[in-house]
Amino acid sequence: MEQRLRCAVRAARIKCESLKAKRVSLHTFRHTTAMHLLQAGVDLSVIALWLGHESPATTHQYLAADLAMKERALAAVEAPRMTATRFKPGDRLLAFLDRL
Repeated sequence: MEQRLRCAVRAARIKCESLKAKRVSLHTFRHTTAMHLLQAGVDLSVIALWLGHESPATTHQYLAADLAMKERALAAVEAPRMTATRFKPGDRLLAFLDRL
C-alpha cells in the first residue's frame, strides 16, 4: 500500500508544484478523509467506525480540529464596514398603511 502511495505521490508532484514541499502519508489520507466526512455532516460515531477506532472519543480530535479551523477562518475575515441607517417610509407607503 505504501509503495503504491509513493508512486502516486511521485507522479502527482510532477503536475502539482505545491506537493513537492509536502509530506504525504497513509495517515494523511486517513485524516483528510475523516475531515471531509465530518465537514460533509457525517456523524462522528460513523467516522469512528469507518476509521476503526475503538472509541468515538479517539475520533473527537477531528471535531476539535474542525472547530479550530472554523475559528481561524472567522478570525481572518474582517467584519463588513456598514453604517447603520434607519428606514424612512415614503408618503405612498404611509398612505397605504393609513388605509389599512
